[in-house]
Amino acid sequence: MTTSTHRCALSVNVNKVALLRNTRHLGIPGVVKAAQICLTAGVQGITVHPRPDARHIRSNDVSDLAALLKNWPQAEYNIEGNPTQNLMDFIREFRPHQATFVPDSEEQFTSNVGWNLPADMDRLRPLIAECKALGVRVSLFMDPNPAAMPFVAELGADRIELYTETYANAYGTDTEEQVLAGFTATAQAALGLGLAINAGHDLNRNNLTRFLRAVPGVQEVSIGHAFIADALELGYTQTVGEYLQCIQDAYD
Repeated sequence: MTTSTHRCALSVNVNKVALLRNTRHLGIPGVVKAAQICLTAGVQGITVHPRPDARHIRSNDVSDLAALLKNWPQAEYNIEGNPTQNLMDFIREFRPHQATFVPDSEEQFTSNVGWNLPADMDRLRPLIAECKALGVRVSLFMDPNPAAMPFVAELGADRIELYTETYANAYGTDTEEQVLAGFTATAQAALGLGLAINAGHDLNRNNLTRFLRAVPGVQEVSIGHAFIADALELGYTQTVGEYLQCIQDAYD
């Protein structure tokens, strides 16, 4: 079990709601409506990843959600994306609580790799500094690699977001313990340098509790695809409750 006394926050990524909406021109399902229901049910944050091709989240969604979250001061707004593409325009305009830097190419199907440090440091440094000057917390999307954590700290980022697909793929297999140990070691290295920990990608109701028990200090998980898939069957409100229970179970 994690030794942290801070209970992990749940941020719901609503990209897949927008993806479904964009298949027609009817405006349904509603991105803002989905976020509002989730917030009412108790989530602590909303995440969006607006890509340059607007294949799911669009600029007006980012604006509409920023307006919604003004009515939810206890919840956080996390905007993620590649800061060398379109992310910084959104950060400058909306100044969310958190900017998560993800090294996606424009044609990339989904986020599937963390930043390459120290190779990417020169281009990240001024962008991190700009976010900090705007009062926006910065999280870097990172693979589980303890040796990279000093470079994250040197850049002045506040957090890492652990890219958890390798854990999700190993869950329930003979390699689970070994893979999970890499995440634990990375989190320990980050915490030792004063960094905070987020996590996301393919976390779900089956594997979330195990991850939080093994990895110390996780402040936030951002969950989209699995959450929306569950919500299609269970509804938003019940799905929020079940994910929050998964988080609670990690601390019991």
